[in-house]
Amino acid sequence: MNLVRGRNAAVRIAGSEGVEMGLSAYRAARRRSRAQGLVVASLSTLLCAQALAQDATTELNPINVEGQTGSPVGPDDGYIAKNTTTGSKTDTPLKEIPQSVSVITRKQLDDRQPGQLEDSLSYLAGVTTSPWGIDDRFDQCLIRGFDLCTSAIYRDGLPQKVIDFSGFKIEPYGLERIEVLKGPSSVLYGENEAGGMVNAITKRPTDKPIYDGFLSYDSFNTVEAGLDVGGPIDDAGIWSYRLTGLVRNGEIETDYSRNDRIFVAPALKWQPDAQTSLTILANYQWDRLTPIQFLPAEYGNLPRNFFTGSPDFDRFDANHGSIGYQFSHEFDDHWTVRQNLRYSQQETDYRQLYYGEWLGGPDMINDHTMSRTLFTVDETATLFNVDNQAEYKASFGAVENKLLFGLDYNRQSVDGQNGYGEGPPLDTLNADYSIPVTAPSLIIADRVQTIGQIGLYAQNQSKIADHWVLTLGGRQAWIDNTNQDRIGTGSYDQKDHAFTGNVGIGYLFDNGLTPYASYAESFTTNIGQTLSNVPFQPSKGKQYEVGVKYEPTFFPGYLTASLFDLRKTNVLTTDPSNPLGQVQTGEVRHRGLEIEANADLAFGLSTTAAYTYLDAEIAKGDDAGNRPARVPEHQASLWANYEVGSGVLEGLSFGAGVRYIGASFGDNTNTVNVPGHTLVDAALRYKKNGWQAALNVSNLFDKTYYSIAMRAAASPTSAASMAKAASSRAASA
Repeated sequence: MNLVRGRNAAVRIAGSEGVEMGLSAYRAARRRSRAQGLVVASLSTLLCAQALAQDATTELNPINVEGQTGSPVGPDDGYIAKNTTTGSKTDTPLKEIPQSVSVITRKQLDDRQPGQLEDSLSYLAGVTTSPWGIDDRFDQCLIRGFDLCTSAIYRDGLPQKVIDFSGFKIEPYGLERIEVLKGPSSVLYGENEAGGMVNAITKRPTDKPIYDGFLSYDSFNTVEAGLDVGGPIDDAGIWSYRLTGLVRNGEIETDYSRNDRIFVAPALKWQPDAQTSLTILANYQWDRLTPIQFLPAEYGNLPRNFFTGSPDFDRFDANHGSIGYQFSHEFDDHWTVRQNLRYSQQETDYRQLYYGEWLGGPDMINDHTMSRTLFTVDETATLFNVDNQAEYKASFGAVENKLLFGLDYNRQSVDGQNGYGEGPPLDTLNADYSIPVTAPSLIIADRVQTIGQIGLYAQNQSKIADHWVLTLGGRQAWIDNTNQDRIGTGSYDQKDHAFTGNVGIGYLFDNGLTPYASYAESFTTNIGQTLSNVPFQPSKGKQYEVGVKYEPTFFPGYLTASLFDLRKTNVLTTDPSNPLGQVQTGEVRHRGLEIEANADLAFGLSTTAAYTYLDAEIAKGDDAGNRPARVPEHQASLWANYEVGSGVLEGLSFGAGVRYIGASFGDNTNTVNVPGHTLVDAALRYKKNGWQAALNVSNLFDKTYYSIAMRAAASPTSAASMAKAASSRAASA
């Protein structure tokens, strides 16, 4: 089991945003897990207000600035977002999208101070964060019970997928907002998991100067500093820029650990007129981290900082970067064309010496010596994505219509090898970390795999008589998956194709209520073939959803409630005639209820609340009738933040939140139980005359809980499979 516990503290000096220029605190020091405590103190001051005042006599060309509260990419004012592009690839109000979409604004991120992308999602309905426990290699979550680790993380609308062990992790400090589309989304985005997708929106150049930064000292000797600056370059505002960066050096609670990062993200925007814009977005991230440690649950008396690996061997080193652009041009009131493009690359050097089994014979529970397994990864992964769009807007009597055509191409490739071997045992009562460890001689994978996908899609959005909204869409996709195996006979060239569609309808009442109903599809490819040499077909996701969205007219708020029936078919399962083969007769069915609400009240109170009920079942195939692993039946959360706006305590703000994650199973056989748990978070801040002090605590009561449980692997093949799926994220119960 992966045991999560611990507390972490940081002292931070930061700036808060001024009238024109200034510094603003970003977040508390990096929180390493859902169970960490985080304490932050921050101070800030205005840097440039006087300089601006002294230059008041300088005559500048007028600049017309429009409010950005309704921008589909932020920034947002408060906890409530109005518009999004994730659910439609067009600038559309959230209430007009007949599917569940959640938005985490920058204000929510600043108030809660998440350390990782997945931590940002912990207060959303339908989302289970860190389902594999603490794992710094990937951004991981479940949406509606489906694991999105490999296929459904996006950045600015383009895939940021995990390729083998290259995770392309996203630094939250570089984000403006995070959007989650729940349910199938293949019509707009191609191959995707049935549960939904996460779309991280990058900070962009601004039309007003900003100078933000922070400096913090964290627990475990961790020092972190960040800078976020931007604004117009020329007087006319045609050119603008943004530069966001972060540096961290430190450790985590485990002995011999590393927690180091360098992150820099420059951005440049060219907007010669209101009809044309080109934004160049780039980032580079250098990570030096420690692979996660795990132990069987029955041996739970080891200290929380116990290290199971080798200080000179264990490491997870990842260097990745990307560069791309977003281009848009409006020809007239009807036609707009857009092109979004990005190239990404990651080099991964991953080595781990992890728990194998207790060496105690029949009395292994009471033994204190463990065997250890060696696992290595040395690979380079690349991603190339381009999405071409043409949008046609027109009115036909009482009908306002938006028609979107798109042609996209995604190519992902990985070149590398994986090693496996037996390592030296470890006496947990007298650990000797000086034993030399060498890389394993057994190479279990050495390949170049390339997956190319072309998609042609169309979507039509109609608004009829200012009340009815109707969405229709379809995509045809072609996939070519090539693997060049350099050590065996595993080379193949597999070609797939899939058609997906969606339809949704809603009605906009004048009081802000919008009931809706929708049907949506998704697909994911399956590598391999049956024993009869028949290639596997893509798995298909199908969802029926009904719900209501409510945007009150008498206070700033947004509430959604939805019921859904989501099925994934063509799932690989054991061939009943030969246990060594597989057939596509499996099916998983998830039904549920989600309720989510955000509010910004006039007297300084902002809240977000969520509840999820999920009835998940393996409907056909292996373990039919059981509940899928890692999927809790109930989840609930509530966060509230209050800001004092006047009086003696003006400048004081504080927040508190509670999260409940229900019980689940650690395996599909439902023989390993993972208990539910409740966590409490809190925040306290004081700001006066541009200075701010803040205290953020995650897992306030330092609760110990298990996040995942699995049965340990016992062979090279199964060990490598576990390492890829969970890498030391799980162990025997």
